[in-house]
Amino acid sequence: MGSKDRIARQKDETRLNILESALAIVKRDGWNSLSMRKIADRIEYTAPVIYEYFENKEGILIELTRRGFINLAAEIRLAQSEHDKAEKQLEAMWKTYWNFAFKNRELYQLMYGVDMNVCVFEKTLAEAEATDSLFFRVIEKLITVRNFNENLVCRKYYTFWSVIHGLISINLVHKGRDEAMNQRILKDAIRGVIKYIEE
Repeated sequence: MGSKDRIARQKDETRLNILESALAIVKRDGWNSLSMRKIADRIEYTAPVIYEYFENKEGILIELTRRGFINLAAEIRLAQSEHDKAEKQLEAMWKTYWNFAFKNRELYQLMYGVDMNVCVFEKTLAEAEATDSLFFRVIEKLITVRNFNENLVCRKYYTFWSVIHGLISINLVHKGRDEAMNQRILKDAIRGVIKYIEE
């Protein structure tokens, strides 16, 4: 391996280390405790080194959010590929979305701004829009009216998302029910919205 390749690989590793360290700090202490100084201390670098990779803390948050949506989309695609019928695909996709939120609690909080106020992104990330479009395409298959348009698909998606995201958010701030009750509510919500889409 040439020296340029080695340097590029080391930079990629350092960048990833910064992101992983930031997430580890957040898992331990919460989003409001995250600082460039804490990240530098954790990876045993000086703070100026961190600024060589990310302009500020918001840059780290944006990159973590972007990677979160990439991972979420990959899991949703996999769930969709395991089924042939659109309604089964949609059910599997939303269950995957639900599981992602609790498996990656802190990341989900950042991606959707749940119970935190660390920053507001000026525009929607392309990765977030790509994740939404996975659902849009399956919802289109379920809509039975002949002259449907993009606004109808969007409305059906946001009805779905509002219900599922709302239930997740309630649980992330510890106001939800026990797991068995949550699973029943989730199942009812998914089936109810699929029925609503098919009408």
